[in-house]
Amino acid sequence: MITVEARAKINIDLRVLAKRPDGYHELRTIFQTISLADSIGIEYQPGLRSEIEIEGNVVIEENLIARAARLVFQETGLSGRVHFTLEKRIPMGAGLGGGSSDAAAVLRALPRAMGVAIAPDRLHEIAASLGSDVPFFLYGGTAVGLGRGEEVYPLPDLPALSGLLVTPEIHVSTPDAYRALSARLEPGSATAKLAAFARVAWTENLALARNDFEEVVFEVHPELAGIRTALDSAGAVCARMTGSGSAVFGLFRDKATAVALDHPVHAFSLVGKTEYQAG
Repeated sequence: MITVEARAKINIDLRVLAKRPDGYHELRTIFQTISLADSIGIEYQPGLRSEIEIEGNVVIEENLIARAARLVFQETGLSGRVHFTLEKRIPMGAGLGGGSSDAAAVLRALPRAMGVAIAPDRLHEIAASLGSDVPFFLYGGTAVGLGRGEEVYPLPDLPALSGLLVTPEIHVSTPDAYRALSARLEPGSATAKLAAFARVAWTENLALARNDFEEVVFEVHPELAGIRTALDSAGAVCARMTGSGSAVFGLFRDKATAVALDHPVHAFSLVGKTEYQAG
């Protein structure tokens, strides 16, 4: 039996450029793994038929852990019983990528438990079939995500920063957020967005970071704007919503200052590529 950590991510920067012919939106984002993590125990026993069991502190419909495991069985041609023990710590539906990280952790660790290896290029393809941000969680650290987010390129690790993550019990509909934002995308605006995004990626000037979803999500949930303002006022060098929400993070040069909010607040640190790959 092995135990792996499935770490959450934040989007340091997130730009939505345009809707593509395939119905998806072209994105530019900077992913960053953080110390907040789910824990997954994996126990594999060879057998004549495949069985997948998941025991945990939450029950999730269409669990990405099970889907990832089925794809590993299919890819390797092996069969047997695999038992997962999930301790869910990453809040769900908050833009933190918990489900995607869980799936990537299984793709990385289950073949190892089986005593086999899947080629990295093929593993990336399998990850992309499970979700747009699953490939990023194969690598971790700081990275640029292109396309739907599935095309991933590493960036140098950011300086050591402490963080506060606020996870209000507010549900943000991702499809609704995309529809509202798509209606406001102006022809020709992509060029300026790409230039602004490049400045953040190249200079590591976090004060220039943006999240395009904030404009439409804050109108529906103004309380999230108040959370970001509170983190700014506490001295954050960068305070943003992650993904399409509803979690909001603040990054601090020194130890993060406590913020008085009527919502759960989690302290975290940034996790670089070397630490991530060793986990």
